[in-house]
Amino acid sequence: MLQKLLSIVVTLSVVMLSGANADDVAPPGLPALPGDQPLHLRDALDRALATNQGLAELRLHAESLGAVPSQVGALPDPVLGLNALNLPTDTFNLDQEPMTQMQVSLSQAFPFPGKRGLQRAAAEYEASAATKQVLDKRLQVAAGVRAAWWQLVYLDRAIEIVEQNQALMRDFIQIAQTKYKVGKGLQQDVLLAQLELSRLLNRRIPLRAMRGASQADLNALMDRAPNQPVRLPPVSASDIHLPELPPESELLQGAVAARPLLAVERERTAAARARLELAKKAYYPDFKLGAAYGFRDAADASGRNLPDLATFRLSINLPIYSGSKQSKAIEQRSSDYFRRKHALNKTLRSVQADIARNYAYYQASRDQVSLYGTAIIPQARQTVAAMLSAYQVNQVDFLNVLNAQIMLYDARISYWEALSDAKQFLARLAASAGAEDLYE
Repeated sequence: MLQKLLSIVVTLSVVMLSGANADDVAPPGLPALPGDQPLHLRDALDRALATNQGLAELRLHAESLGAVPSQVGALPDPVLGLNALNLPTDTFNLDQEPMTQMQVSLSQAFPFPGKRGLQRAAAEYEASAATKQVLDKRLQVAAGVRAAWWQLVYLDRAIEIVEQNQALMRDFIQIAQTKYKVGKGLQQDVLLAQLELSRLLNRRIPLRAMRGASQADLNALMDRAPNQPVRLPPVSASDIHLPELPPESELLQGAVAARPLLAVERERTAAARARLELAKKAYYPDFKLGAAYGFRDAADASGRNLPDLATFRLSINLPIYSGSKQSKAIEQRSSDYFRRKHALNKTLRSVQADIARNYAYYQASRDQVSLYGTAIIPQARQTVAAMLSAYQVNQVDFLNVLNAQIMLYDARISYWEALSDAKQFLARLAASAGAEDLYE
């Protein structure tokens, strides 16, 4: 019985160490579903940028605003008039009275010089802002896809590690029960192993729920059904590269020119300034020119046919209610202009805060990945190996072996969580700085 027990321990040692030494950098992909293909990050990005509904909505909005400048910058439509003037109401004959005429008129309104240009400029600024908003939305979609994809990488790996340790805990239970039956172990060892197995089963439940939620988020970004399965490919060593970033000050300076969201606010501020200038020009009158030609069929007392009549008109509007109309419009547009300036400054500070926050979190996660990969995981593996060797000759108790294995699998899960966090912070940092990716 003792030889059989030692054989089980040696076999378990090999299994545990092989699992502990599994390549944490390039894990194998999950089993393929029937007809399912692995979703690479580049494929997910391409699909999301092509099919995302929020992005499509903003593109159409930008296209609609792009058609506005030529409309508001054009002259008002001319007015064609057909008039019957001075008809006698007793007979309605056209040749009864000398002043009766059939008239054709044409009139054209002309806004005061500069008004149409300002209207067109304001619309062009708004159209440009909408176009740049599409660019910023692209950055947000790309960052969201990267974050969701790497969150799935972490969850898949965490579930895999938990399931590996479930198998090990079952072997531990068998060993503890065997030793207890031959009087070489304690019943508490069996209970501890069973408790840890239950804890692993409990830990897998929220991980699976989180994976379902992250899968739904990624599918939504790609305009797919939320429950459509997503299987990721194996993660290679090049995929986990975490670049060394330039100083934070360089990213902050670059974002001022590169971030489309700031350009959106600048364009909207320029549009508000153009509308303010347009409101100031409302004090100046608009003009309307018109011409009419009247046809007459009547004759005078001598029988001479009366000549046709031509009419020319020039009219202007009189802004005599400027105190309650034009002045109030200037106050309104002035407030709107300063509101847009405050919005620009607010957006600038928000972008700077996003960069600083994501930069700090990325550096911390990057350091954690290095620490786990170079120190904590190797040390945990050595500890497991030492505990197993000592356990085989009864130099340590079962609890020490169990705790060592728990520390190892916790470290491996934490490694993947830190790597996923670093990738997500890097994606958000890139979007905040105005790029789809940074040095990847």
